Order: sequence, then C-alpha cells, then structure tokens
Amino acid sequence: MDGIYGFEHRIRIVTGHYGSGKTEFSLNLAVRLKKQYDNVAIADLDVINLYFRSREKEDELKKLGIRIFSSSVKATAVDIPAVSADIMTPIEDNNCQLIMDVGGNPAGTRTLGRYRNFLKNIGFQHLFILNANRPETNTCEKAVDFINGIRAQSGLDITGIVNTTHMLKATTVDDLLKGQQLCREVSKTLDLPILYTAAMEEVAKQLPENMDGEIIPLKLFMREGWMM
Repeated sequence: MDGIYGFEHRIRIVTGHYGSGKTEFSLNLAVRLKKQYDNVAIADLDVINLYFRSREKEDELKKLGIRIFSSSVKATAVDIPAVSADIMTPIEDNNCQLIMDVGGNPAGTRTLGRYRNFLKNIGFQHLFILNANRPETNTCEKAVDFINGIRAQSGLDITGIVNTTHMLKATTVDDLLKGQQLCREVSKTLDLPILYTAAMEEVAKQLPENMDGEIIPLKLFMREGWMM
C-alpha cells in the first residue's frame, strides 16, 4: 500500500452517495496532505446537496492554509448550482495537490464533464466512497450500478474504493467490518482495489490491523458537537 502520500497523481476525485461520508473524507484528506505539501486545495463541485458541503468550512480551511474553490456566486443567502471558472487554477497548477469533492449521485458528477479531457491527459485518482448502511448502496448490485452510473455521467473511470460505512456518531467496528465485506464484493466484481478504510478517530483506534486498505482516522468537520 503506497499510503495517502504515495498516489501517482496529484488530483484526487472523490465521489459517492450523499450521506456516505464523502465530504468528511475529502476534508480529512486535505488536512493530511497539508502536512506534507505546501500547496493543497479543495474544489467543491457538489451542486446536488445543499447541506454539508466543503465550502461551508472555507474559513476553517483557510486558517489551515488550504484553499477552496466552489460556487461562482459568493452569497450566503442564495444557493445556485454553478461552479467557478477559477477551479481551473488548481487543476492546471502542477504544484497543487487537489481534491475534487463531487456531487452525491451520478447526475451530480456531470460537473466533471468540462474538465474530463484535461484530467485524462494529466492523470487522476478517482475514489468511490462506499457506505454499506446507505440504502442506495447497501448491496453489491446497487453499489455496482451506482459506480457505473458515475462512470457514465462523468466519463471517468473509478480507480479505488474507500470504506466509510458509518451510522454517524453511533458507528461501531461492526459497521466497518460490514462495509469491508461489501467493499470486497464490489472490488471483486469491478476489479477495483480497496484503498482506504475511514472512520471516526475513536472507532479507527479499535479496528483490526488487517483491515483492507490504509486506516484513516477522521476528525468530524461537518457535524457539530450537538449533532447525532
């Protein structure tokens, strides 16, 4: 396992069903990358879900030295499904470690279309976030259909799976083990590697060392302390 810093490509696309932990993983990935690289950015391309998006943590990310690119409209009272042309800045910057946090269903990945040819030319890592507790992806057949939908809509291949199976703050080790079994079925069906297992810090500490992929402890950015 090459580890989080060993990716061949500097651009990492993160997709998955909304509520699967996609944005939490993206934010934590950015923070981890910042420990090794000076130039780290997140492109928030989620035009599907109006809540729990990377752009909501822009001030916190700026304090950490992480740039964020998102909506072309800078206003808190409106929400328009448009992305800024400025997103090409980190895509074209060869020194930038970029995470593209993309919308939470296959239709939402259409936003990748405008960058497709450029991404194919320079290379990318495309991670599918899989939560076995989400009804839309809780069987191998459903998860495979979801992944194939993303492939069709984005025009980009998936290159790896991330097990983020959770029940919010009620998540247990058994949830991640359940997710691992589903990830293995999907991995075998589609010939995709399981690259990471991501869980809240207290749960990650309890996971067996032989979990598939690198274990990534997550700090919760998107859910406030009072939220379940």
